[in-house]
Amino acid sequence: MTQFLWGAFPYLALSVMGVGTLYRLVLRPVTWSAKSSEWLEKRWLRWGSLLFHWGLLFVIGGHVMGLLIPMAWYQAAGIPTEVYHLVADMIGGLAGLVTWLGSLILLVRRVGNRRVRANSSFADFLALGLLFVTITLGDMETIGYNNIVGPYEYRATVGPWARELLTLHVNPNLMVHVPIILQIHILFAFLVFAVSPFTRLVHVWSFPVRYPWRAPMQYRSRTRYLERRAARREDVPVTGTPETRRGD
Repeated sequence: MTQFLWGAFPYLALSVMGVGTLYRLVLRPVTWSAKSSEWLEKRWLRWGSLLFHWGLLFVIGGHVMGLLIPMAWYQAAGIPTEVYHLVADMIGGLAGLVTWLGSLILLVRRVGNRRVRANSSFADFLALGLLFVTITLGDMETIGYNNIVGPYEYRATVGPWARELLTLHVNPNLMVHVPIILQIHILFAFLVFAVSPFTRLVHVWSFPVRYPWRAPMQYRSRTRYLERRAARREDVPVTGTPETRRGD
């Protein structure tokens, strides 16, 4: 089970994510979007989306610094272990709480709002549900476990495992003694990766690199257009039959 969970399952999840993302990009490009529901409900979406996305940016940054940067680099820079964990606990905990609150608002909005719920698919609930559970487990580890049991030095186990995973020389035994709550958090994170191509989460791979050079989009007020059209009809006498006026 150790070999499967920490040696095979991560590659399986990443493979599903890669193949599924390419499939959707090439064969179903029209569905590549977040399918915004802003027109159904805006107030709670604004708060939930802002909290979730801004918090997630800091959470991702913290994961990169904690997992992909070796512990020896921090030691060489003169950063004590106590200082690192204190900063990670404060900033990481705050970012995790902000992200959790945003995901909670989005989940409650999608379940509790009748119009949003009626226009949601199973994939929408699955994506939000998995994200909420994953973020909750991460907060429980960062805020709960680290402050009750004590800071866990994941840079000595999870960090090397993650880096070896990227270099295709993974050592599953590094994850054997990792706290169970952190193990479940990581497994749920890979589940999120696996389902992302089949949900609205696929838009995370959309980068607006062509935005500065794209042609400007022109918007016209439909109300002003109808007013001008009505005024033009009043100024110009109407002649002919209804059939000949159909194009006006």
